[in-house]
Amino acid sequence: MAGGKERILRRRIKSVQNTKKITKAMELIAASRIVKAQQRVAAARPYSEQITEVIQSLAAGGADLSHPLLHKADQVSKVAYVAITADRGLAGAYNSNVIRATERDLKAEQAKGRDYSLILLGRKAESYFRFRGYDIAASFTGMSEQPAYEDARRVAEAIADPFLEGDVQLVKLVYTQFLSASSQKVVVRQFMPLDAEALAEAAERSDGPQAVYEFEPEPGQILSRLLPRYVEARLFAAMLESAASEHAARQRAMKSATENAEELIVKLSRIMNRARQDSITTEIMEIVGGAEALRQAKAGGVDYLPDTLSNIDTFPDQIDPYRMSGATRR
Repeated sequence: MAGGKERILRRRIKSVQNTKKITKAMELIAASRIVKAQQRVAAARPYSEQITEVIQSLAAGGADLSHPLLHKADQVSKVAYVAITADRGLAGAYNSNVIRATERDLKAEQAKGRDYSLILLGRKAESYFRFRGYDIAASFTGMSEQPAYEDARRVAEAIADPFLEGDVQLVKLVYTQFLSASSQKVVVRQFMPLDAEALAEAAERSDGPQAVYEFEPEPGQILSRLLPRYVEARLFAAMLESAASEHAARQRAMKSATENAEELIVKLSRIMNRARQDSITTEIMEIVGGAEALRQAKAGGVDYLPDTLSNIDTFPDQIDPYRMSGATRR
């Protein structure tokens, strides 16, 4: 009985050790990818800052801020949500946090009597909302870990077209903001319409010397061409931050899993050693009890003995306590 329990524990320890190797490897891979993701976020930031500065300069230069992407509807009847999640799991609460934030805000808008539309990035969000029967306008997969600018452009088109056609009056972006390798937070931000007042105020608040631009053609025409690129840049920056956050969350989750596996291996090893010791103790007690029974039987002149105890002379050779206990003779 004890031997069977020991074999079961040995198999379980081996299984946990194999799992530990996998989680450790995934932790190291995620840690190496965090650095690359941070570099991509830093590399994309100058473009986003520069295009924002140009738009502010256009606003300060008298550009007409009546572009459809800047137009705020008088009444909102439908809200679109752009939720950025991962294609894979094993990243802790990374996906569930974005999904919960999206669902919570969506229900709040429904309570106001507004309709909704979902544009989902990542298999996790798609599977969750599709299983629960939500209305999914578009879904994109295969771009969560290493998003490209072309991916952001395709998604931006799927977002902008319903907004420009008037089918959607408000677009919200839900993603995980990357603060550091150990800190990320889920944010829900208005994505469309772009805040024209904020752009104008930012242009007026700019301190220090500002570059003077001469626009050709008119600032309004440049703004109408530049705003779609601005939308793409904002979305691409959110996708890059989400990718970095995904790797950071997976690295933490796999590190925790590795530590838990180590603790479980220690616990199971103690249980197995205790079971083996109990088995050895039981066998020794059986040997001592048998020897004592033989001694008493021989001293009392008993004619009949059980088969296992009949051969007194060969008993020590037949029962080897070292062999029965599984120990090795030194």
